[in-house]
Amino acid sequence: MSSPSERPLEIAEPSAAGRKLRTPRSAALAGIAFSVLFGIVLVLARLAVPSDPSDAGEWLGDDTRRGAVLFALGLVPFVGIAFLWFVGVLRDRIGDSEDRFFSTVFLGSGLLFVGALFVAAAVAAGLVASVGDDPGTLLSSETWAVGRRTTHELMVVYAIRMAAVFTIASSTILMRTRLAPRLLVVSGYAIGAALLLTVGFFAWIELAFPAWVFAVSVYILVAGRNRVDPVDPGESEVARGSGV
Repeated sequence: MSSPSERPLEIAEPSAAGRKLRTPRSAALAGIAFSVLFGIVLVLARLAVPSDPSDAGEWLGDDTRRGAVLFALGLVPFVGIAFLWFVGVLRDRIGDSEDRFFSTVFLGSGLLFVGALFVAAAVAAGLVASVGDDPGTLLSSETWAVGRRTTHELMVVYAIRMAAVFTIASSTILMRTRLAPRLLVVSGYAIGAALLLTVGFFAWIELAFPAWVFAVSVYILVAGRNRVDPVDPGESEVARGSGV
């Protein structure tokens, strides 16, 4: 039998269950990135594409305007990725205070917003990229009419209205958990109602959504610097076992 002095030293190792994956505070920058990128997409689309469908031949034949639209559509995947990170940041801030009902609406509307945005961008990119040297061929076909209407419905009726639901649900959660000042909550309700009821009737109203996300992200980034993370019990045990 080996004596106690010959026994190997037991090294305390942190268990997987004792470790908690923390969201980096810099992840709040994802919301700012989403706001900037989505704002660029909306502005380029509004400036390049006329609201009157009869003017389609003019802008489709303009290489500069068509290139601007294709560039904006190319940013959409990054818009969706940044938005998903922003959703994760919000859920991290909510933590154990998450309410099942409002969290389901919050997460579901966010995912539906991204899905509708991706499909609308894919349809629009397919239409614009297939123009070629003769826009008249595309415009004289039923493909253009159906594709343009589908893109409009996906973007305005579905994506932006899902963004409105997301804003209202997020504002409700922030109000109940008191994780944001009253100004952000009230402005979220106002913007959500405006997007839900008036989108499609007023130009540029869509920009209110990325503006609100930008404000929330800046607040989370600033408040996160003053936030003290609780010590993980598993980590404290390891520290005591290792003599730290």
